[in-house]
Amino acid sequence: MARTVWDSSVGKKTVMAVSGLIMLSYLVVHMMGNLKIFFGAGEFNEYAHWLRTVGQPFMHYEWTLWLVRIVLVVAVIAHGVSAYQLSRRDIKARPSKYVHKKPRASYATRTMRWGGIILALFIVWHILDLTTGTVHSGGFEEGRPYQNVIDTFSTWYGNVIYIVAMLAVGMHIRHGFWSAAQTLGAGSRTRDRALKTVANVLALVLTCGFLAVPVGVMTGVVS
Repeated sequence: MARTVWDSSVGKKTVMAVSGLIMLSYLVVHMMGNLKIFFGAGEFNEYAHWLRTVGQPFMHYEWTLWLVRIVLVVAVIAHGVSAYQLSRRDIKARPSKYVHKKPRASYATRTMRWGGIILALFIVWHILDLTTGTVHSGGFEEGRPYQNVIDTFSTWYGNVIYIVAMLAVGMHIRHGFWSAAQTLGAGSRTRDRALKTVANVLALVLTCGFLAVPVGVMTGVVS
């Protein structure tokens, strides 16, 4: 049954919707955690340490964090694979391009594909920068996330990469949330306007929330 559902376009769209909502939930929590940087190094570093001790003593050190990471990796892979396969099916169904573009297609809709690629590349860079420290500038310091964040956003390329990625996040959420609601049957003529408003608000809040950190470092509010 699972294979039958996965092989269908509806099944793949459902996987995309559910995995997208899982990642959206994570982004909301992650943004709120990031904003703790405005309360100083002590509180931000303490929050980062707390993430590794959630569930103790029942859960060992970092077990809960790794569980969250595994769920996110599965969600990202499922989202990416289903999106790619649906895209290939769409291309095969219409081998020749449309003569006229759909006039009502929004900018976010038209850029969902390359936006997804940008986000996938950003996730890899973000992990190598602030989790493993492989590409981190200024010398990565384990257990000092506050200083590591300041190091990253003290470089022009760190700011450019992050800002471009967060703008892509906003556009992706703006269209993706509404699409997920339609796929999961939450949409209707009476609710579509409300869902689009929620999508726009979510996209705006998350984009501004994430961009507040590099802007804070660049302006000296966070130092």
